Amino acid sequence: MTTATAFTLSTLPLPAVDLSGDAGWTPFDAPALVGASLRFVSGEPEGNRFRLRYFRNSQQQLRARVWFGPETEGPPGHAHGGSIAAVLDEVLGLAAWAAGYPIVVGNLNVSFRNLLPLQQVVTVETDIVSAEGRKVMVHGRICLGETVYAEGECLCITLPER
Repeated sequence: MTTATAFTLSTLPLPAVDLSGDAGWTPFDAPALVGASLRFVSGEPEGNRFRLRYFRNSQQQLRARVWFGPETEGPPGHAHGGSIAAVLDEVLGLAAWAAGYPIVVGNLNVSFRNLLPLQQVVTVETDIVSAEGRKVMVHGRICLGETVYAEGECLCITLPER
């Protein structure tokens, strides 16, 4: 395949993607908490890189449905590790914001468990593990059914009051 052919294939519009949530999940505009300029992952809802939709479950935990498009490719047919880390960075950080903690990410550790196939909708689950002083610990995982593709631990630091 030539570079021109690869470019043409990756820029073709792709079909609609079902990012609907599970029963009991309420749609939630988590990116609105931080402003449009900080939507690195969720900024192009119809793009060929990521498509993402946020929800809250019945326990008010943040969840996201994410589609990794052809522009996230790393290993042939699979998402690049950097794209997976970018999704965990945004979703885990927004989980802290959604829980009432205005934060910046201080440290993000990602453990890759399985190759994540492209053009498949997966779920990002989050859990606020602790909040002590200015430190908020958020854990999360990218999964589909019983398959876990990546897990993340995010140490967030609350912003000083202005």
